Amino acid sequence: MATTHTGQQKGQPKRSSARASHALYLAVIAAVALGILVGLVAPGFAVQLEPIGDGFINLIKMMIQPVIFCTIVLGVGSVASATKVGKVGGMALGYFLVMSTVALAIGLVVGNLLDPGSGLNLTSELAAEGQSKAADGHASTTEFLLGIIPTSLFSALTSGSVLQTLFVALLVGFALQRMGSAGKPVLTVIGHLQKVVFRVLAMIMWAAPVGAFGAIAAVTGQGGVSALASLGVLMIGFYITCLLFVLVVLGTLLKAATGVGIFGLLKYLGREFLLILATSSSESALPRVIAKLEHAGIDKTTVGVVIPTGYSFNLDGTAIYLTMASLFIADALGDPLSIGEQVGLLLFMMIAAKGAAGVTGSGMAVLAGGLQSHRPDLVDGVGFIVGIDRFMSEARALTNFAGNAVATVLIGHWTGGIDRARFDSVLRGDLPFDESTMVDDHGDDAPMVEDAPTRTTGTTPTLAKS
Repeated sequence: MATTHTGQQKGQPKRSSARASHALYLAVIAAVALGILVGLVAPGFAVQLEPIGDGFINLIKMMIQPVIFCTIVLGVGSVASATKVGKVGGMALGYFLVMSTVALAIGLVVGNLLDPGSGLNLTSELAAEGQSKAADGHASTTEFLLGIIPTSLFSALTSGSVLQTLFVALLVGFALQRMGSAGKPVLTVIGHLQKVVFRVLAMIMWAAPVGAFGAIAAVTGQGGVSALASLGVLMIGFYITCLLFVLVVLGTLLKAATGVGIFGLLKYLGREFLLILATSSSESALPRVIAKLEHAGIDKTTVGVVIPTGYSFNLDGTAIYLTMASLFIADALGDPLSIGEQVGLLLFMMIAAKGAAGVTGSGMAVLAGGLQSHRPDLVDGVGFIVGIDRFMSEARALTNFAGNAVATVLIGHWTGGIDRARFDSVLRGDLPFDESTMVDDHGDDAPMVEDAPTRTTGTTPTLAKS
């Protein structure tokens, strides 16, 4: 009886937290709807709200590097061998290459079928905007690779570069792994630090309705109905293509490989999708998806390697956008690409797309930079899609996010890094995620999954608890 009573006492705060979290979720939905309305009714005022959305996104971004650092160091430092990390990383990069190629190819096929670019006129103002975007997005492969190395070990945590943080976290994780028992106290400290980081992030999330309102109002106010109407075929075609890619291509692969239904995974990550939709940035959901996939039973090593790497190398939505937009621009300028040129463009964009996450306004900037290197005569045409790019960025971000979530589940399944009994239970809703702390630290009162293998899912790694 005492045990039952204690469990009920411990359960009360979690039930209260769940109700508060549900209210926050509804508040974000209401804020998005209100933001769209304000953007349509008072576009001039709505554009002035952009700093509100930017402020919220910046709050989230300031947490990304500490989350990635703690997650990777704990995941790598607490495994027995470096072989597993290499296996996860190698498999992830191979998967990213294949899926990015598939996404680029799908973009080419759909772009040829729609052929929406005819009948548009390029003005000098639009051409100037295209050249400006090309200057922002043009960077060599050498510069991209050298940019992964931070100025110092500690600057990787403040640089704003996900790849720099990933690089340093792997080095620190491997160093702690080689230290053996001497590294346990450090892992314990980092485990506690991760809890603090997620607590701070949970506090920031209460500003989500305000941030979502400002961001979506500004996007709607900037683009307006006119931009949607003039380039609607391209935009709607892109949205439909991204949706089919997620549901058909990724969904079929996920079901065939693991038996997991895509709708169950999307439902579990529904709040993250809403946050991305409101902010037009998949980075806004990066810390949360790391916490939620760990909670779902995927080990820290897999989540810590696949998610941050995928944010730079697995950009399925951006890949579809690059090829569809390139064909659109060529058609609009009256210079359609031949099949041979399209194949060459596909191969070139495979490289150009890899640096997209490191460029502000990545989709359009990388498109312009890629065209500048491959087909300079098409760069001016980038100005055609400036008006609707912010609307298309939502589809890019949502597709990129879905692709990385699916990739993490697949890599976890292929490498044995997923507790399948727990994963199924979480997707059914039996083990809800603690939104109040964002820390998977359930304690003795958490419901157990029968026949599930024993594993540590808390933020403190197994070595630190021993």
